[in-house]
Amino acid sequence: MKYRSFGRTGLMVSEIGFGAWAVGGGWGPQSDEDSLAALHRAIDLGVNFIDTAAFYGNGRSEQIIGQVLKQRREEVFVATKTPPAPGPWPPSPYCRIEDRYPESYLRENVDQRRKMLGVDCIDLLQLHTWTRAWNKSPRPLDTLRQLQAEGKIKYIGISTPEQDQNSVIDLMRRGYLDAVQVIYNVFEQEPVAELLPVAEECGVGVIVRVALDEGALTGKYRPGQRFGSDDFRNKYFAGDRIDRTVERVRKIEADLAALLPAGGYTTAGVAIQFALAHQAVSTVIPGIRNVAQAEANTQVSDAPPLPDAVLTKLQEHAWLRGVWYGGK
Repeated sequence: MKYRSFGRTGLMVSEIGFGAWAVGGGWGPQSDEDSLAALHRAIDLGVNFIDTAAFYGNGRSEQIIGQVLKQRREEVFVATKTPPAPGPWPPSPYCRIEDRYPESYLRENVDQRRKMLGVDCIDLLQLHTWTRAWNKSPRPLDTLRQLQAEGKIKYIGISTPEQDQNSVIDLMRRGYLDAVQVIYNVFEQEPVAELLPVAEECGVGVIVRVALDEGALTGKYRPGQRFGSDDFRNKYFAGDRIDRTVERVRKIEADLAALLPAGGYTTAGVAIQFALAHQAVSTVIPGIRNVAQAEANTQVSDAPPLPDAVLTKLQEHAWLRGVWYGGK
């Protein structure tokens, strides 16, 4: 496992992290036994960065992670997220910041996150979404600074709103954030234009989510594939989205077959390496729900870098498809 600096924090984090959404549910049936085994195996293989959220199983993901932390001696960095108070997701530009992230709510929620994880101090507390309408007076971030001074959280971040990831750029430049979590993959390459360079310039750690486009860039989906009603992907790939996506992935695979030696790379591995190729990226957090996925994803860190010709070809597969997220 290779490690990278996490912005200006001085921390060194595994370049492959553990995305723990599925551990809490929301991606179909998931047993605690598989979740615990996956977490332990990932740590065995060098993973020291885990990302979770209050939303993932209403704290279930955090509880499982906390259980594992108590059984391990290794130092593991855990990032979690606080959602806004009930209302539109993502927040509307008409939402009042004092209604969605009031100080009393933030304090109560952070205490709940600490309880769920079983820790006194949260390594990284991220606001789970945002709107640039709040940038002029980002009072919730001031509240988080107070909680930081009180020793309840170490570092502050924001998980970008899918429809406007660049909304965090001004906050990074003003020194509010230690970390940002962004969507960056072969299809979604807009962060290269400004977000990633600004993060690097400002010493902000970058966590990449959705590097596999919710599993599509593994190459395992087929036309007409359907997901269970309790599976997030059922909505994400609604209608003809799965067929359109599969067609795009097949074109990527054809290009890779022409440029890479047979058997040396997987489609998923290439997708993760594409995200890691940008020097501003600190860690990529593919979703992991079992031992096999933990082993497959961590192996990517040991693979040789992608040739420049492959990275250049993958840049041609950027897809301006708009935002497919309709929920949290």
